[in-house]
Amino acid sequence: MRLKGKVALITGAAGGMGLTAAKLFAAEGAKVVIADVSERGVERALQEIRSAGGDAAFSRADVSKAAEVEAMVRFAVERFGGLHVLYNNAGIFHADDGGTVETTEAIWDRVIDINLKGVWLGCKYGIPALIQSGGGSIINVASFVALMGAATPQIAYTASKGGVLSMTREIAIEYARRGIRANALCPGPIETPLLADLLSDPQRRARRLVHIPIGRFGQAEEIARAALWLASDESSLMTGSALVVDGGITAAYVTPE
Repeated sequence: MRLKGKVALITGAAGGMGLTAAKLFAAEGAKVVIADVSERGVERALQEIRSAGGDAAFSRADVSKAAEVEAMVRFAVERFGGLHVLYNNAGIFHADDGGTVETTEAIWDRVIDINLKGVWLGCKYGIPALIQSGGGSIINVASFVALMGAATPQIAYTASKGGVLSMTREIAIEYARRGIRANALCPGPIETPLLADLLSDPQRRARRLVHIPIGRFGQAEEIARAALWLASDESSLMTGSALVVDGGITAAYVTPE
């Protein structure tokens, strides 16, 4: 078991990629705290993990609010005795996030608050717990757009993920000598309910798909396995890096004819 004896806190874990990771981490021996602003489906998820022999608990948290993030970290430590893996996965993609001129200040603030500030708050309150537990791994979800920008305008999202990547690098350097590794996970488009809603229009879906050399959208399980590697001691020499799991988009970004 690759995470035996570790406590993992995963934000945005009530559904989508976060829930998939929570189940995988628990199967690999971690005690998992599922943190999310939504409680929908949480009891079922906890039961599935426990039925499979894992151990998990839920902490409600809006990652854009400092007091709630601090409380979720405290809950993890009090419930399971420490913290070894901090997976800042929570994020949003707002349907009204568009071009630089068109995007409203309210949309900008909302996206930045969750996608960037939320990751910072997770690190702010999670790092002391990691240090007290003897060190550990921070995984911050960025995106392939943090490396190259998006073909479809989404200024707030792209800016937020670029910020996550830069912040992760700085955190990695700051805490490298204190037993903490920090890496950014940069997925390409992943087949989740959120993406399905955004790309329910076949034309919009096709415009996205044409950029992916591998010819398909990713699956949540593929991102969870990448996160598992970053969480485990198998990636012990890796810090301050971006692990890109994007089906080849950043290697060969193309414009549809």
